[in-house]
Amino acid sequence: MKKKVSLFWFRRDLRLDDNVGLLAALKSNFPVVPIFIFDPYILDKLPKDDPRVNFIFYRLQKIRATLQTQYQSSIALLHGAPEMVFKTLLEEYDVQEIHTNRDYEPYAHERDNKITKLLAIHQRTNTTKTIPFYTYKDQVIFEKNEIVKKDGKPYVVYTPYKNTWKTQFNATNLTIHDSIAFLENTIKNTELPDLTLKDLGFDNAHITVLEYRVTPALIQNYEATRDFPAQNGTSRLGPHLRFGTVSIRQMVKKAIAEKNEIFWSELIWREFFMQILWHFPHTKDKSFRPKYDRIEWRNNEIEYEQWKKGKTGYPLVDAGMRELNATGYMHNRVRMLVASFLCKHLLIDWRWGEAYFAEKLLDYDMSANVGNWQWAAGSGVDAAPYFRIFNPTTQIEKFDKQHQYINQWVTDLHELTYPTPIVEHKMARERCLRVYKNAIN
Repeated sequence: MKKKVSLFWFRRDLRLDDNVGLLAALKSNFPVVPIFIFDPYILDKLPKDDPRVNFIFYRLQKIRATLQTQYQSSIALLHGAPEMVFKTLLEEYDVQEIHTNRDYEPYAHERDNKITKLLAIHQRTNTTKTIPFYTYKDQVIFEKNEIVKKDGKPYVVYTPYKNTWKTQFNATNLTIHDSIAFLENTIKNTELPDLTLKDLGFDNAHITVLEYRVTPALIQNYEATRDFPAQNGTSRLGPHLRFGTVSIRQMVKKAIAEKNEIFWSELIWREFFMQILWHFPHTKDKSFRPKYDRIEWRNNEIEYEQWKKGKTGYPLVDAGMRELNATGYMHNRVRMLVASFLCKHLLIDWRWGEAYFAEKLLDYDMSANVGNWQWAAGSGVDAAPYFRIFNPTTQIEKFDKQHQYINQWVTDLHELTYPTPIVEHKMARERCLRVYKNAIN
């Protein structure tokens, strides 16, 4: 007799505490088999020393160790296309329920639809009862159609979205889900399948994801320090929210406790971009404003390589790109500058920049990355107007006047080897305005 079980599928929620879907699974009438699937569709596009894969892998090993030592259980680490993995699991166990937390990206939506269809086929061919596939809201406070205009249409401007978000928000949105209290309901099996990085085709990375810092002092000083890249004023929360090693509910609680509207607003921005991608999935590779797809990009590959390597001759742009390449991080203020520089100074397609950030950023999240790149290009929702073109020299005066950040990353600034600017600002600005006007008018 196959053992009757519930499955909990970890995805963007790599924690045992305050996990909505995990708690629901643990409260079912059957022992829970926790699983994580390393999906080749995602992995095969990544470099073999990708630090995000390392981060996921070692977080899962922590979860595995906790379940083994404290609950005589484990987590099954599996590698393969999700529908094929589930076919195997359905043969191995008498699966009664499947639980998981929702993911809102286009590929995740397609993937979950395939699992739903697989379960329907399984039910028909095995003449068994339907296996329910339960999904839960966990990585956001509000999702999908929960924050929309009075006519039911999605917001495409941030400020009214934020205002409605706050109007609808109340303390019940921050219920902490005590999933740890029910972990005894995991299956008693410490030998569930395991994998190594080598099994996945990956090596140890030379870049690591830093722990986040969300102290009262950081939140209280957030507005004063967040725009200056030389200051240690950022939380490093991005990767942890992206992979769910921390609960969004707990972070919003901290923001409210310290009464910091700016920090709170940054968390709401994340949800704004998520709902934009949910409602407009085409924006992952097409402009939200279709006329911007008529722009005649120069797409000079040599200049693109210079931008990627931080060799544009503009120190603040180069500092940002070198920080990204060395650490997987880039300060948000600098991200805006380097994105604007690529799209408007060099007239290189925003999708090229988005793809490079997707490869390098430890906190890469499709919705935020696409949203911010389209903002920089002027093609997205709530976008910067096309005639807003950052001056990469005056930006230094505003945000790195003492050159502390530049000196940290552009160590060859005063060497003969440091490149001259690859484009002259005034000429680039005029060229950009001309090309944009021709495209969108």
